[in-house]
Amino acid sequence: MFSETIHPLQWYRDKKVTVVGLGAFGGGAGVTRFLHSLGARLTVTDLKTAAELEEQVAALDGLDIRWVLGEHREEDLLEADLIVLNPAVPRDIPLVRMCLDAGVPLETEMNLFFKYCRGKICAITGSNGKTTTASLVAAMARQRWPQLLLGGNIGHSLLPEVESIREDEWVVLELSSFQLADLACLERRPEISLITNLSENHLDWHKTYENYLAAKREILAPAPAAGLAVLNLFDPTLADWARETPRKIASITSNIEDELGIAVDHESGRVSGLVDGEQKLLFCREDLQIRGDFNLLNAATAAAAAIGMGINPVELLAAVRSFTGVEHRLQSLGTHEGVEYFNDSIATTQESTIVALESLGPDVILICGGSSKGCGFSRLAEVAADKARHMILTGETATEIETALLELKENGPALTHAPDLAAALEEAIRLAKPGDRVLLSPACPSYDQFRNFEERGKTFCELISRRFN
Repeated sequence: MFSETIHPLQWYRDKKVTVVGLGAFGGGAGVTRFLHSLGARLTVTDLKTAAELEEQVAALDGLDIRWVLGEHREEDLLEADLIVLNPAVPRDIPLVRMCLDAGVPLETEMNLFFKYCRGKICAITGSNGKTTTASLVAAMARQRWPQLLLGGNIGHSLLPEVESIREDEWVVLELSSFQLADLACLERRPEISLITNLSENHLDWHKTYENYLAAKREILAPAPAAGLAVLNLFDPTLADWARETPRKIASITSNIEDELGIAVDHESGRVSGLVDGEQKLLFCREDLQIRGDFNLLNAATAAAAAIGMGINPVELLAAVRSFTGVEHRLQSLGTHEGVEYFNDSIATTQESTIVALESLGPDVILICGGSSKGCGFSRLAEVAADKARHMILTGETATEIETALLELKENGPALTHAPDLAAALEEAIRLAKPGDRVLLSPACPSYDQFRNFEERGKTFCELISRRFN
């Protein structure tokens, strides 16, 4: 579907390029800046209106761009020399088929980065924990290389900086299943490919779980040289993939199984690796500032990737001890009147909310719900029955989550519906008693009421700040 051609950068001068979908996480803005710097004649089109994209449009103020907002026009696509699709644009819609039938070449922001990046890429994907893990890998690597770049699906495009990246430099990328599916047409893959775990996600986009897994597996295709695969073998699917990939393996399991592997003892909280041929303690649960055994596993997985990059145990430990976590991921917002409040807005899957509940339960008042990905909530219902004492449901999935809870044979938590996040928080404050934890962990994307999970999380933080300060 996407172009395999790697044009010299001067090719883009005076070419008519249409960017379809500006997006809210930096990819559209990044590719627009990159192409503008090369002298392309740019059109940016998005179904959202100028008012809806006010912040993103303002960030590109001063660039020579023709804006077509609130619609897509055929002439802006069919008369282009190149079209760049945002990852969120479905690949099976008539607009895309029309471009393919007309022979207009298609590109993506991430494919362009892979084509023109001369440096070495360490890429992280997975269904849950990829943002924390990518941030940890970068924190570890920055102990040695303070200017190391972190970007991709984490919300920062590195494409405008691609020409400055040297061959001997590492970059760290978080990659979504959308971005990986698009990479299938290219030969290049990351030098280090890390997968945290796998579970149903984005079925609204991929249509089937098999398609989703196939997209994730693209990250393990052979690298030009002998690539490294960092795989969490506690995940049964990844254990199968480890036996099949041609890459060298760095396994995350209960025992060290290979030279670069990491052993995680969940009972003691100790993480060990091979140092000078001997198994030695790298760090333990008490060294982490971030909560939850899942974060111990994230840190261990990040350590395996960092070791593959050449980072030593002293640097690993320093990074683990100083890492304070990712905004919107089990972010503590303080204790008010004996009740602790947590912002976990980045939790857009039931699996993410489950690990939050397992870390904070059972005295939890859970605020959840949002837009649908086409995945169910049966496992969330089972865990919530044990780990939450009350659930406040909001958004378009509220009824679906309630149905999953009502199907339980055992008694589930009490339920309340709220029309929006502000009302949900007020209800949580009313219900909470000293010792409780109020947790925003939606288990869903935010697009029914917010532009993205960041806006939802910031809104929650602001609501609490105004309520208690």
